[in-house]
Amino acid sequence: MSPAARRAPARGRRAFAATWWGQAWVGALEDSTLDAGRLSRGRTYARQGMVGEVTVSPGTVKAPVQGSRPRPYRTTVRVPTLTGDQWDTLLDTIAARAGHAAALLDGEMPQGLVDDARAAGVPLLPLATELDPDCSCPDWGYPCKHAAALCYAIAASIDADPFVLFTLRGRTKDQVFAELRRRRTPQAVPDNAPPVQTGVPAAAAYARWSAERPPLPEPPRHSPGRTLTLAADPPPAVGPSADSLRRLATDTATRAARLLAGDPTSLHLTQHHDALRLAATHADLHWFHDLQTGTGLRPNEFARLVRAWRHGGPAGVSTAEQPHTPDPAAMAAARTALARTLAEIYGDGGAAPRVRIWRNRLTVEATGLQLRLGPDTCWHPYEQNYDEWWPCGPAHPDPTPALTSVWDKRRSPRP
Repeated sequence: MSPAARRAPARGRRAFAATWWGQAWVGALEDSTLDAGRLSRGRTYARQGMVGEVTVSPGTVKAPVQGSRPRPYRTTVRVPTLTGDQWDTLLDTIAARAGHAAALLDGEMPQGLVDDARAAGVPLLPLATELDPDCSCPDWGYPCKHAAALCYAIAASIDADPFVLFTLRGRTKDQVFAELRRRRTPQAVPDNAPPVQTGVPAAAAYARWSAERPPLPEPPRHSPGRTLTLAADPPPAVGPSADSLRRLATDTATRAARLLAGDPTSLHLTQHHDALRLAATHADLHWFHDLQTGTGLRPNEFARLVRAWRHGGPAGVSTAEQPHTPDPAAMAAARTALARTLAEIYGDGGAAPRVRIWRNRLTVEATGLQLRLGPDTCWHPYEQNYDEWWPCGPAHPDPTPALTSVWDKRRSPRP
């Protein structure tokens, strides 16, 4: 990339990042809050050089930020590190294409790498919900202006070296390329080793089998109330509990039955989505905690995504995790339809609330209700809970029924 391509505007939101991956970092910061005032002051602080020496380590970026007091504030922004399985997936994705590693060595972040990793359930670029700011100042903002300044200041480093993002996710540049070299080095095979049996992708095997599908066998007879028993319980403190294994076996059998019946939808779930699916279909606190720990998400965020799955499946989760910019004409038409419905609801007794558009979101002001247009082209209703928005109902292709269903539910008398 030429120096001119890296040059960012002198002022404005894009003044801190010229590359698309640097702007993605800035976008995650700005999507994490609606407090435009603190973001504006954070940009001013960063522009005026109020951010001191920045230290980047796995999961954390720190710096002293000068504020109104003589001593700088201790400011930190945390990002969840990737799990071991997620790192294996990401490294396999890089190793699969020589161009990915070459681009990274050249100081570029390939868009295809990020897309492939995201499709496999690995968020290399941070989501708005993943940035966790902390500061020693008394400001209650989230983020405060000092943490916002730190985020804007680090954007230039991310622009120049995308491996800053890798370090934040848990591994340095040297560690990444050492793993890539190991993956590309042929492993010696002993002379007496048995021939390697190559497998077939599950989707291809199922497609081949379903072309000439035999009739389903009769289900085995069993007595009512019979539960699965394990031949031996696993040793304590070595992994999944016996109860977890029984649940996983039962879930596997259920999915297999659906495959045999011609439903292949569960074949394409990522590990991230499968954990949310399991938590959404099993109401148990210990099960929920084990799955949440395995994903690396914070409990509150995991619970929010589980609810999104219950209401909208994978599309509901995508809608909760990442905003996007749909066709402005479609958003304007939806806002007009909602405004008309709200005018009918309020009638002549009072002024109907305004409907505000932000990217794929329609927020009904002063009501705590919001609609989000998902990748399934359906409208997913959300309800405000303190400073967070939570999914609160099933999606609908028409914004008016999506809103009125939760509107009526909120106003119906409780038994």
